[in-house]
Amino acid sequence: MKLNRIQRYLLLFLIAVLPGLGFAQTKAPGKGLSSKQIDALVERTMETFNVPGMAVAVLKDGEVIHSKGYGVRSVEKGGEVDQNTLFGVASNTKAVTAAALAQLVDEGKMEWDTKVVDVIPHFKLYNHYVTGEFTVRDLLTHRSGLGLGAGDLMVFPASNVTTRDELIHNLRYLKPVSSFRSKYDYDNLLYIVAGEVVARISGQSFEDYVEQHILQPLGMDNTYMSWHEIEDYSNVIDGHAPVDGELRTVGLSFTEAANAAAGIYSSVKDWSKWVQVQLNEGRYGEDLEQELFSKEQHKEMWTPQTLIRAGKGNYNTHFMAYGLGWNLSDQNGFYQVTHTGGLLGIVSQVIMIPELELGIIVLTNQQSGSAFNAITSTIKDAYFGIKGKDRVKQYNESRLRALERGKKVEEEVWAEVEAQQGSGASVDLSEYAGTYKDPWFGEVNITEENGSLRFVSANVSDLAGEMSYYNGNTFVVKWDDRTLMADAFVMFTLNKEGQADGFTMEAVSPLTDFSFDFQDLDFERKN
Repeated sequence: MKLNRIQRYLLLFLIAVLPGLGFAQTKAPGKGLSSKQIDALVERTMETFNVPGMAVAVLKDGEVIHSKGYGVRSVEKGGEVDQNTLFGVASNTKAVTAAALAQLVDEGKMEWDTKVVDVIPHFKLYNHYVTGEFTVRDLLTHRSGLGLGAGDLMVFPASNVTTRDELIHNLRYLKPVSSFRSKYDYDNLLYIVAGEVVARISGQSFEDYVEQHILQPLGMDNTYMSWHEIEDYSNVIDGHAPVDGELRTVGLSFTEAANAAAGIYSSVKDWSKWVQVQLNEGRYGEDLEQELFSKEQHKEMWTPQTLIRAGKGNYNTHFMAYGLGWNLSDQNGFYQVTHTGGLLGIVSQVIMIPELELGIIVLTNQQSGSAFNAITSTIKDAYFGIKGKDRVKQYNESRLRALERGKKVEEEVWAEVEAQQGSGASVDLSEYAGTYKDPWFGEVNITEENGSLRFVSANVSDLAGEMSYYNGNTFVVKWDDRTLMADAFVMFTLNKEGQADGFTMEAVSPLTDFSFDFQDLDFERKN
């Protein structure tokens, strides 16, 4: 990987300053919020961002000083949220996957730079050289060359029937958008491969390994490797999405094939145990006499691996990077370790400031990242001694601006559709109807029904909807399930006879979740 001058200087800085990552306790400039202040903050945030339920925990100096649930589990079923209510932690699962691999490194069964093909011989990417050089470390650091969320439609939404083995095989069809190890682009699929590495080296399923080697030692008996493994659903949230100004419950997001990337369901009480062992550098138990993973591997997971473009932001940030399962940055002069998670209707955030022995956890049952940011930023402000900032107002104004931009784009698209329908223009729909196939996504049937086209995916039953003519050879598909919030353009190519011989896709709204990676699809007609 070739670094420019600024990157080299930053790398030298990180090498000089961060290698020990042995954080001495530093006195916080502020004293933090009281539980009553946190209660008021959460209630205001839930009302502002229309979030039915939340759970929030704050850890300080080795103790859980606040742990509480708020609101309701479901707008349909009700039920109060408490500190034992189960939420999907989504991509906060990734740090658990990294920790499982760290344990195997500690045991001498592998190294971070073990080649993936030495563990999974049929692992293959689009580029032969990249395949041969790809390491376990590369699986965790979002620098593969694949684009943002590439291939997620093999595991998302949850009606997908693609198996884990099929997914690993299909990686070879995903075309890179940048050179290997040169650029950060967040992905999920390679964490799924990382879970398979855990399974093959340990001789257990990924799920069994984590349960026995991480959850059980930490006493996390109310944490499950996926929604499907939950033993008692009486205290589990529903996810919610705003549709036409009204909250609706949503279905599951990822399939079980994606457990190593985003599968875990946990409570804020249980997840505090996970965050505390991170703050303890892998130690747990009475007097911290037991070790989940070594201090050496803890440092490795918290060491920058892939640089990310940084801006000053709210806290005078100078660098951002991705470690192994964690986002890393400097915030107001302190080192911050964090991760977020997102499912349909569910988002989560974990923040740790190790020098302050501070951990913050926010779990929600509505897909507003602005909501958890408002809470965590306000709590951080208190410890940083920052006063006079209304983070709820700040994040809400930013959210409303984004929603307005997205609304404007969608309104313009549907206005064009209505204009075409009112123009009397004749479109021969039969030229577009047929069966099409993408090499990794599978087949799509486009049929002519009642004077319009209909899109139905063979592998993902959630992706079905009516298609409306837009212009040229482009249609817009409106999904039957409106909670997906992911309507898409379908752009056909024609052969010399004027019949469609393939199509590509693109999300209509700039706010569409990146896991709807329509841009990576390239369909060819089968018949």
